[in-house]
Amino acid sequence: MIQISDVSHQISGLPILTDVTFTLPKGGITALIGPNGAGKSTLLSLMARLSKVQTGAISFDGADVSTTPTQALAKRLSILRQDNSVSARLTVEDLVGFGRYPHHKGRPNAEDHRLVQEALAAMALMPLRQRFLDELSGGQRQRAFVAMVLAQDTDYVLLDEPLNYLDMKHARQMMERLRDTAREQGKSFVIVIHDINFAAAYADRIVALKNGRLHAVGTPKDIVTRPMLKQVFDLDIIVENIRNLPVAIHQIAPFPERQEHP
Repeated sequence: MIQISDVSHQISGLPILTDVTFTLPKGGITALIGPNGAGKSTLLSLMARLSKVQTGAISFDGADVSTTPTQALAKRLSILRQDNSVSARLTVEDLVGFGRYPHHKGRPNAEDHRLVQEALAAMALMPLRQRFLDELSGGQRQRAFVAMVLAQDTDYVLLDEPLNYLDMKHARQMMERLRDTAREQGKSFVIVIHDINFAAAYADRIVALKNGRLHAVGTPKDIVTRPMLKQVFDLDIIVENIRNLPVAIHQIAPFPERQEHP
């Protein structure tokens, strides 16, 4: 279980998050949505202790991120940041192998090798495993970084915009893989995502932030509605039901309401 309690955060004196409180059950996919500047990435960084919690508390299964030893925390949760880069010239397989370091401390065994190969396969990277990262497209690199996080094999996985640079095929494949992993292995994914329809199709629950505050928590059917999306994004969005899933048609403006004349 993830508990976020009265979390507030400032940068250069400006409030980024204010009194954010919610609890997430263990397992499944949680999508963090909201407009630019809502505080989604900041909250994820605080959850992973990449930034220090200034006010409030965050815990995973009762372990406070502010006080849990780094080694223990690395075995409990993993994170993919937005700005991923490496200075060394690495192959894809080398990069994914870094995900196992908190477990083997430089002495990988057969289990570590197996998990690396599984992560490569999950992200359709086996044909590219000996390719250097600087030889890959942006989407291929993104899949490699996600594979590294999956190889870490933690109960909790935090992903900041994992669909960046991905085409439609690989974006759907990734979300399917995350959903299947959550269901089959009981893992918990918290994902910052901008594509509201991927959130509606694959998330078990959605957390909506706006102006640094918690706006709503609920199922996709609770959140992906025309009134709710207008509140969150200040945009009138048509929402249709397709195969029992809400689909937001945000690319086009709704037809203007017909004016009745006497």
